[in-house]
Amino acid sequence: MPRTALRICPLCEATCGLTLTIDDGRVTGARGDRDDVFSKGFVCPKGAAFGAVDSDPDRLRTPLVRVDGELREATWAEAFDAVAAGIRTVVERHGPHAVGLVLGNPNVHTVAGALYPPVLVAGLGTRSLFTASTVDQMPKHVSSGLLFGDANAIPVPDLDRTDHLLLIGANPLESNGSLCTAPDFPGRLKALKARGGTLTVIDPRRTRTARLADRHLAVRPGTDALLLAAMAHTLLDEGLADLGERAPHIQGLDELTAALRDFTPEAVSGACDVDAETLRTLARELAAAPTAAVYGRIGSCTVPHGTLASWLVDVLNILTGNLDRPGGALFPQAATDKTPRPAGPGRGFALGRWRSRVSRHPEAKGELPLSALAEEIDTPTDEGEPVRALIAVAANPVLSAPDGDRLDRALGSLDFMVSVDPYLNETSRHADVVLPPPPPAQSPHHDFAFNTLAVRNQVRYTRPAVPLEPGRMAETEILARLVLAATGMHGADPEAVDAMVIDQTLAKAVREPRSPVHGRDPKDLASLLTGENGPERRLDMMLRLGPYGDGFGTDPDGLTLDRLLAHPHGIDLGPLRPRLPQPLKTRSGKVELLPDPIAADLPRLRAALDDRPAGLVLVGRRHLRSNNSWMHNVPALTGGSNRCTLHLHPEDAERLGVRDGQPVRIKGAGGEVTAPAEVTDGVRPGVVSLPHGWGHDRPGTRTRHAAADPGANVNQLLDGSLLDPLSGNAVLNGVPVEVAPLAAAVTKTFGALT
Repeated sequence: MPRTALRICPLCEATCGLTLTIDDGRVTGARGDRDDVFSKGFVCPKGAAFGAVDSDPDRLRTPLVRVDGELREATWAEAFDAVAAGIRTVVERHGPHAVGLVLGNPNVHTVAGALYPPVLVAGLGTRSLFTASTVDQMPKHVSSGLLFGDANAIPVPDLDRTDHLLLIGANPLESNGSLCTAPDFPGRLKALKARGGTLTVIDPRRTRTARLADRHLAVRPGTDALLLAAMAHTLLDEGLADLGERAPHIQGLDELTAALRDFTPEAVSGACDVDAETLRTLARELAAAPTAAVYGRIGSCTVPHGTLASWLVDVLNILTGNLDRPGGALFPQAATDKTPRPAGPGRGFALGRWRSRVSRHPEAKGELPLSALAEEIDTPTDEGEPVRALIAVAANPVLSAPDGDRLDRALGSLDFMVSVDPYLNETSRHADVVLPPPPPAQSPHHDFAFNTLAVRNQVRYTRPAVPLEPGRMAETEILARLVLAATGMHGADPEAVDAMVIDQTLAKAVREPRSPVHGRDPKDLASLLTGENGPERRLDMMLRLGPYGDGFGTDPDGLTLDRLLAHPHGIDLGPLRPRLPQPLKTRSGKVELLPDPIAADLPRLRAALDDRPAGLVLVGRRHLRSNNSWMHNVPALTGGSNRCTLHLHPEDAERLGVRDGQPVRIKGAGGEVTAPAEVTDGVRPGVVSLPHGWGHDRPGTRTRHAAADPGANVNQLLDGSLLDPLSGNAVLNGVPVEVAPLAAAVTKTFGALT
């Protein structure tokens, strides 16, 4: 008989609650959980297709180990023996930095991805860490670190109470939100308008979100920071800045005013292609609104001035008195956050504690740019060892990083590679060992990362909806065994990893005067933890020590794992609340409006006032039924409008002699790709758009549906040289490209050869 089970959806950042229908151990249906305290029944096409994602026949079921050049099925014991031999040999011969670690986007969607990679990095002692953050949101982490002293202290817009929302480089009707966890983002925007609020969207494309807006500005790509600087200049110049009740916690207003003096609306107008009076109007409307919030996302991060744009988003929230204010932008408080520290000066945030070996890129938040991975493998220097072994966890950088062709070759030259991935894809096909995690229905779920970005404080946890199939290994056990194999403890009980973390965490907590368990016995505390396994015991520990926790019995109404399990639809912890100055960890103990690294980068932005692209520039795009490269193998989520086409404006199409549906060749600094043209006035003239995550045409993969309609890898148009210098983030938007009808391009090439 069919049964139902609850599951939090792991397929995007909205984290919606699902009710799964399960028949004979297989998920046959998924609908929104109407009793979920956060999502209240909302579900998007990805969540509705949960069963198809879960049962994809191309998912690997057993480990693969390379023997005589071929990947062959192996036992788990054989796979981890090979991992231990391969990684430890490289460490012993070349040192820990010769082992690289790549973490992909799906890590933040799993319990295992949250709990074990930090232990792996620390155990290896490597500085060669690369993640998807540096092709996405790293500028926001860096700007938050510089402003607030904590790279993870990211204010989010109070969507349900704001009167005026300004979105720049964001399309939440397609993405479902990002760095702003909000189930039913479209419904929340419609509710904003229904209560008389204003929605402004700044985007070079007329997206679904832009079509909903009261005002849409088709800004020139890559000029986000200039536009925001002009708005901030206007607020300061016209006396509209009002720091409100947070003024005692903010420093640097005079210095900021001087630093932005040159960014007048008139000076910025030409570069942005937005008239000066409109720029002033944007600032005045923001200041006049009873409450307001500015929110920027990937379009404003993956540009040459991504960190400055991210900084200016918060500067505008600060100058209008909307930071840390209901209806403005507030700091969420997740249930698994550390025990809140008393307000006061902290250690601050540092950039460039070490640098990459080849191009000397500074680290940010402990990471090196993903764009630099290929050169860190294939380029010898006198400065340290190249990366000779690679551990890739839920990562497909051949498609997600610039210049996948070079990285593809570099991966083939490694001494050893292990990939934790459910698919044999464009990256994992190079691995010597592939460790496949089970489908999501067979895994537990708690959103460690996304609850720190949620628009309402809440906590939810779901155990596996379906038992592990015979021969499968839990993802938490896979990563725990990977930690042991890579750090010289191969063969130890994987529970030892969790026990070690629990012991270390509790030992530190009892020494901390502000901790609710100060002075108690760590062993006694550990004996109180509940849960069916090590990961659950760690979750219980984090909940008990967290801001809503029971403090191991000191608060009878506080959170524990047992209490959370008694509320299968979650526990609502209330709306976001003002928290300043408690989240601040700057050395001054205040919001530092003009940090030195920001001030040092402003001359580069000033030079951009004179930039005018001579030809076409490229921007990416997202689709509601897709998430990066890992859902194109699900038939239910491809086809229709989710296709890899090049959007270009009718004026540009006519000028170039391109017809709708005609194949075109797109050329950039990193190479050329071919895609069908889709002529649309949804992009402004001078701009073309190609979606991210495609290019499934490399041999040796086992993703049959994706390979049947591979699309073009947009990142192959990039050579990896364009980075935001403060964050190391790849510049993916606003880059120059050439476009020509395929027949014309072929003729031109043939003519050159003859």
